[in-house]
Amino acid sequence: MFGTLSEEKEFKVPSSKAWELFSTLELAKVLTGKVCEAIDVVEGDGGVGTILKITLKPGLGFEYYKEKFTKVDKENKIKEVEVVEGGFLDLGFNLYRIRFEIKEDPSDKTGGSSCIVKTTIEYDVKEEFAANASFVSTEPLAAVLSITKEHLEKSAN
Repeated sequence: MFGTLSEEKEFKVPSSKAWELFSTLELAKVLTGKVCEAIDVVEGDGGVGTILKITLKPGLGFEYYKEKFTKVDKENKIKEVEVVEGGFLDLGFNLYRIRFEIKEDPSDKTGGSSCIVKTTIEYDVKEEFAANASFVSTEPLAAVLSITKEHLEKSAN
C-alpha cells in the first residue's frame, strides 16, 4: 500500500538561505534537542549516501531510526532521505521517504525575499501491516518546518 502526505510553509528568507540549511548537516544541529534527542552522523559529509542516526525523545513511538540521503539536487533545491533502519521499517514498511523542496514564493512581490518549503512523505507498507499506515503523519514535519522557519528568520534579522 503506497501513500503520500505533504506539508508546506512560507519562509521569509530567500530560497538560497533555506537551501543552505536543509541541504546540509546544519539542519541536524538546529533540530537536535527540539524534535529529537540526538542526531549522529554514521557515515558521510552531508552529500548523497550520508547516513544519520536519529535518536528520538521518549514517547514518540520509536527509540531511533537511521536515514540515508538519497538525493541532494542543488539545482532544483530538492533533498530526499529514506529510512534504512528502525523506525517505520520495524512496523512493516518497505519504504519511508521524506522529500524537502524549496521553491521561490510566487506571491513574493519584492523578488527573492521569501520561499516555500514543502515536505512530502512517501511510504509503502506491506499489505499485512496496512493498518500501520495510520501512524504516518505530517505532524513531525510541521514541527521541523516551524523550528527551521524560526531559526532562519531570526538569523536573517
